Amino acid sequence: MGKPRRIEKDVYMVGGADISHPDDCAVYLIDAGGLVLIDCGAGLSFAQLLDNIRVMNLSPENIKAVLVTHAHIDHIGSLKQFKDELGVQVICHELDADNIEQGFGVGAELYGLDYAPCPVDVKIKDEETVLQFAEKDLKVIHIPGHTPGSIAAYIDVDDKRILFGQDVHGPYLPQWGANLEDARISLQKLIDLKADTLCEGHFGIYRPGETVRKYIKGYLNSI
Repeated sequence: MGKPRRIEKDVYMVGGADISHPDDCAVYLIDAGGLVLIDCGAGLSFAQLLDNIRVMNLSPENIKAVLVTHAHIDHIGSLKQFKDELGVQVICHELDADNIEQGFGVGAELYGLDYAPCPVDVKIKDEETVLQFAEKDLKVIHIPGHTPGSIAAYIDVDDKRILFGQDVHGPYLPQWGANLEDARISLQKLIDLKADTLCEGHFGIYRPGETVRKYIKGYLNSI
């Protein structure tokens, strides 16, 4: 099994299929003067994620929020555990909030998993918003396509733009809430951000900027 690792200053990869559990999405952590998780895996790796955070010499007790990029089980399975045991704030886009809170349409049956519905504390409504933490502003943009409420986030650190694009690769399946026209517009939005580093939802890290744009454009041209 792989190990958690530092990606950029104050940015870590603490979960994923080869880091925490085979069913997990990539799980990222930002030290923003208080820790912020980007997604939280499929639900079978809560303890491993905590251990991986500690390996990075960070304390899980300092997690302030989980930012949910979209309401699929591999990204939200451990939400209820994080909320119940650590008191984190759960943040997502309003268009995916009902799925998270009620448990429908999250794809749990595809993984043979149970999903524990979880209350959402902050429901993002705008196309762009800024989440303010003690030391960093996390900019969030609405990128419908993979699901109606899919979001991406980015931070600027030391003249580098780090993009948490998550499931850039899709899949873009209408039966799971995808909309191809929305996806095309959203992928172009991500390209236009001119990120230096992309933290993707299943396929890891892409850099420098030209590699990021080539990767995203490949999926844009395929749908």
